[in-house]
Amino acid sequence: MYRYLLVISLLAFGAFTAMAQSPDTSGVTQRSKKAAKDTLVSTNKDTIIARSFIPKVKKEKEKTYHPDTTHDPQKALIRSLIIPGWGQLYNHRWWKVPVIYGGLSLLGVAFIFNNTYYHEFLALSKYREHGTPIVPGIPYYNQAILYANQPNQALYDAVNGYQRNRDLCILGTLGAWGINVIDAYIDAKFQHSYSVDNNLSMKVEPSVLNQPVYALNPVGSFIPGVKFTFTF
Repeated sequence: MYRYLLVISLLAFGAFTAMAQSPDTSGVTQRSKKAAKDTLVSTNKDTIIARSFIPKVKKEKEKTYHPDTTHDPQKALIRSLIIPGWGQLYNHRWWKVPVIYGGLSLLGVAFIFNNTYYHEFLALSKYREHGTPIVPGIPYYNQAILYANQPNQALYDAVNGYQRNRDLCILGTLGAWGINVIDAYIDAKFQHSYSVDNNLSMKVEPSVLNQPVYALNPVGSFIPGVKFTFTF
């Protein structure tokens, strides 16, 4: 009987001892932490590599406009109406001023030339018409001697020709002045109403063109080309 009690006591003591002992899981925990760390490092590395292959999209430069709202077309018109070229200077079109004054100068020289000969032949024709004697001291004496053998009709024709050319020079001067005024107004109008974009660029890329129906060939219906894109 005592022998059975001893065996039962030993079995109970062994059971309590087994329950009291906790398994050593530190090794497993360290291995788990290491595996988790390796996974995190691998994930971060893959993410970095994946991000490096993502193409960088260049941000388009924002368009900036500079409208010249202070430029007044009426001021340019009035200034050019008063003094030719003043409106062009107001519009910062300096190169137009020599062109304007060059044209006006040529018209002025042509006016003086034709006006001088008009009055000369007009006086000679009046001498012929009124029978005025050609004596030293009268206006255009040398010219009267020079054209003494010319018929009266030739003198009348010369008067009419030089008068017509003189009048055309006057009309040309007025027309040039008017063109100067209109040009100044239009330039100022464009500067006042429109603006310039700072994103000026040109892009060249290959392209294909559709062939016309009458030019189709069995090789293909497209022909290579070059495409130009301008941005203003």
